[in-house]
This record gives sequence, C-alpha cells and structure tokens, in this order.
Amino acid sequence: MTIDHKALFDAMPVPRFLIRAEGNGHFLVEDVNYRGLEYFNRREEQIVGQPVGHFMDSENARHFEQSFEVCMKQKLPVTIQALPSFPGGIRVYGFWINPLLDVAGNVVMLDVMAQPDSADDSILQRERDDAISLLTSIFDASNVGIIVTDHNRRIVRVNDGFVRSYGWSREQIVGEDFLFLLSSDEQGVASYNHERYMKSAMRSSGEMKLVKQDGSIANTLYTTATLELSQRRKFQVTTIMDITLRKQMEISLRVAKEQADAANHAKSAFLANMSHELRTPLNAIIGFSEIMMTGTFGVLGNPKYQEYVGDIHSSARHLLEIINEVLDMSKIEAGRVDLDENDLSMEEAIESVIRMMASRAFSGGIEMTAHVEPNMPLLLADSRLIRQVLINLVSNAVKFCKPGGKIDVFASILPDGEMQVSVVDTGIGIPKEKIHRALEPFGQIHDTAHAANETQGTGLGLPLAKAMVELHGGHLTIKSDVGKGTTVTITFPAHRVLAK
Repeated sequence: MTIDHKALFDAMPVPRFLIRAEGNGHFLVEDVNYRGLEYFNRREEQIVGQPVGHFMDSENARHFEQSFEVCMKQKLPVTIQALPSFPGGIRVYGFWINPLLDVAGNVVMLDVMAQPDSADDSILQRERDDAISLLTSIFDASNVGIIVTDHNRRIVRVNDGFVRSYGWSREQIVGEDFLFLLSSDEQGVASYNHERYMKSAMRSSGEMKLVKQDGSIANTLYTTATLELSQRRKFQVTTIMDITLRKQMEISLRVAKEQADAANHAKSAFLANMSHELRTPLNAIIGFSEIMMTGTFGVLGNPKYQEYVGDIHSSARHLLEIINEVLDMSKIEAGRVDLDENDLSMEEAIESVIRMMASRAFSGGIEMTAHVEPNMPLLLADSRLIRQVLINLVSNAVKFCKPGGKIDVFASILPDGEMQVSVVDTGIGIPKEKIHRALEPFGQIHDTAHAANETQGTGLGLPLAKAMVELHGGHLTIKSDVGKGTTVTITFPAHRVLAK
C-alpha cells in the first residue's frame, strides 16, 4: 500500500509548515498545509518560497528565526509557547520545531507544527457566556425602554426601563402584537415599517406616539435595528425614549414665538399708525410757528413771544425727527420697505451731507473733511436711504465731538470690489463693552451730560443706519473706545458698484 505523505501533510488538523535553511541566518518556507494557510490568513504563493518575515510581523518573525537557529545548532526539538495571536481564526498553544536530519546527521529541513489549544472550546464558551451576561446586564440596567419583537410583531422581551417608564407589566405585553402600544393613527405605518425593516435589516429612527398603561399618550423617539440569530431567526430591537416634555417645550416655545411675533407686528403697526397721526398736527405746529417767527402777518407784540415761538419751532422739528426715525424703524421691522434703486454718486452724497451739517459743526467748533477716492464709481442703491444713513452717522459724530474736534469721512473701493465709507471722529467714544448696545433699537450709551450738547435722540440713529445698509446687502461695523473717538464703517457688496 502506497502512503501519500503530501496528502497526510495537507490534511493535518493543525497548522504545519516546513522550513529550509539557506545559510547566513536565512530561512524559507518549503511547504505549508491548508490549516497553516488558514492560520496565517494567506494564500499559498504568499508563503511558500518566502521568509517568515514576509507574512509575519517583525516581532513574531524574529521569535521564529531565533528558535530556528537554536534548533539548527542543537539538532533537538524546540518549543515556542504563548505566541501573539495571528489574524486567522485558529487558536494554538504554541509550535513544535523538529529538525529533520539526513544520513550524515545534518539538518536538511525544519518541521514546524502547531500545538492545539486543548482549552480552546472552554475558553470560547466562557467568552460567549461573559458576552451574553454583559448584554443582559446592559439590557436590564438601561433607563431607556427596550422592546424586542419577532417577525410576527409579537413582543418577546422588554426591559425594566420600559416597564418603569410606561407602566405596563411584562405579563400584560409579552406575547402581544406591539401595535396595541401605539396610537391608532400610527399603527398602519408602524406595521408596514416593521415588515420592511425585517426584510431589509435596515436601521431606522423617528418619532411615535405610545400609549401608556394609564391610557395617556407619550411622545417618544425610537431607534430600531434587526438582529439575526441562528437558524435565520430575526428579531427587531427597538429603543424608546420619552420626549413628551421636550415636545411640550417645543410647542410652548412655538406658541411663545408666535405671540411675540404677533406682539411685535402689533407694535410696529401701532408705531406706524401713531407716527402718521402725530406728523399731521406737528407739521401744522411747525408751519404756523415759522409764520409767526418770520412775522408774515405782523410783528409779535412782546419779544418774549418771539423767543417762545423759536422754542416751539425747534421742539416741534426735533419731535418730527424722532417720529420719522420711529416710523422708518417700524417699517423696516415689518418688512414694508422696498428699495427705490438708482445710480448714486457717493461723492455727491457725502458732500451734500457735509454741507447740510456744516452749520452745526461750525457752531460746535468742529472741523469736517471729506476724503473721497478719485474717480469713484456709482453705487446702485436707494438714494434716500443712503443719504439718511450718512446723515445719521455724521450727525452722531457732531453730537459727541467736543469743541476743537475733527470729523473725517472716507470713501474708497476695496481690492475685492466692495465700496467702503467710514466716518471717523475724535469724540468721547463708546466703551467697547457697550458697542453692541449702540446697535440695538432705542439703545442709549451716553447720558445727556456726556454729550457735547444737550440733545438726546431716540437711540435709533445707528440701528436705523445698520438696518438700511443691510437692506442693500452690506454691513456696518463700529470701532471705538472711551476718549479715543469712534469709527463707523459701512461696506456695500461689489455687485452694487457700477463700473464707470
């Protein structure tokens, strides 16, 4: 009877390979059996004819090669124990290395055979038991409700977290169709999704309304995953978190927002209507006081009356300015401002505003200068609003500049094509921590005593300017500090700058 040694070698139930010594400490694999290929997780051509360092990490390769050297010198079997694990699924205790000698007693080959781990089955069983115990502990200890259902939608298990949160006992729900836990309007969709998730093994999450044991409805957030066990048994594991309070807060916040929006709209409408109603009598007061001041129908009988008429006229004009600012802000907040766009020369607009404010600046001993870049292109904008922005910025600068102060207005085109205008003053400045308040409607930064004159506005000048600039797609920034003056910069996007 002929014995096929190669077949026996390949059929061995443990990893085995033959090593050929090439001299100078080089060892190549002569042959390897099927279990060896499985152990090293390699194909035959990746091992046969290769040094061990070709398919092992450097630490393991060095360990083997040192053992080969010892076996070659001593011509005695060598054992390697407690090797680090390899990527294959076979567990071994170590390896025997046996020298194969020729008739002259020289080592011609090394036979390397794995020592099976006799404790392998028990170790795996303990690991499986530990894993099951760990998962069971997590399942029972979780505060999040967990339901496990089979392919027929029957509840096969629930954890303590679900029982505590929703009041159902295990006896009441285990074995029942889980649909009875859902509100009637969601059962159809839930049934369809359960079947779909079971077939596709897809994960999903969403919201659903769950019926508690006392009949109340809980808004919940669920996450579901399909688990396949032995014999192709499938179960759906669903975690359920009660978000009823969060939903109630969302509803409360939404209602509060709607109420706030309604109140804000009512406020804007009231301010707009009130402003219109007040402007009519104010225009009459201003007109009649001007007639009395100019003596159109004769001189007033007492010089004191002339003084009072001047006060009436001045106060009425100031009140009209305030009403106009409130009206403009209410229109912007209500979204009722449409831009009347045309080609605006920023140079002419700046010069016009400086001429308008020149008398106020001169009476306060303040110098004003414009610095406009030559050949400034036009700006596509609402001329009325842009002039109002410039008036507000320059007026603020004049108001808070002390006698002997200076105001400079700069205009230029930035490298990226945007147009930038800056109003720089040497006034009393704004505390850095209060700059944000200056941009809030009705925000007051300085008391009257801190201003260069006794005129206090509404606190709408800067917010109005900011809102009007933003209507054009631009932005407004402020740099300031107490005693160092203020720089207000407005920038308009490049697409609004028209080439000359």
